[in-house]
Amino acid sequence: MTQQGEQPGGKVLTRSEATAHGGRNGYIETPDHHLGVKFSVPQELGGDGGVGTNPEQLFAAAYAASFQSAIGMIARRDGITFGTSQVTGVVGLRREDDADPSYHLDVELRILLPGLDREQAERMVQEAKALCPYCRALGESVGVRLTVLDEETAG
Repeated sequence: MTQQGEQPGGKVLTRSEATAHGGRNGYIETPDHHLGVKFSVPQELGGDGGVGTNPEQLFAAAYAASFQSAIGMIARRDGITFGTSQVTGVVGLRREDDADPSYHLDVELRILLPGLDREQAERMVQEAKALCPYCRALGESVGVRLTVLDEETAG
């Protein structure tokens, strides 16, 4: 088996595995059977928009959960309390121009931290960005927009 890319050192704490069958119009499954998901190609990409999900929805969910966990770690570390937080991942595909056949990710995280003022929330979001493994993995290759919501605009 050929492996590309260099992995940094350090102890691997957890590892997950999923296998895709049939690409965007197939399904994925995990060896432990905790996840088995049917995919459907969205109409915007020429598919039938069927009942299945798509890779972008799964990435949005995973990224939002990871980022929210990073916020929770910071809150526990610093003794900060606030209401029930919410992180919504929004992931899309875009093209730079019609001549470019490749897709690029378009990513936004919408973060609600009720009970914190804007300055506290912005600070926690920036600290979470440095802690979240998804943020670090994407680095500057994907311009992730981090939008701090207040309770009035979160509705």
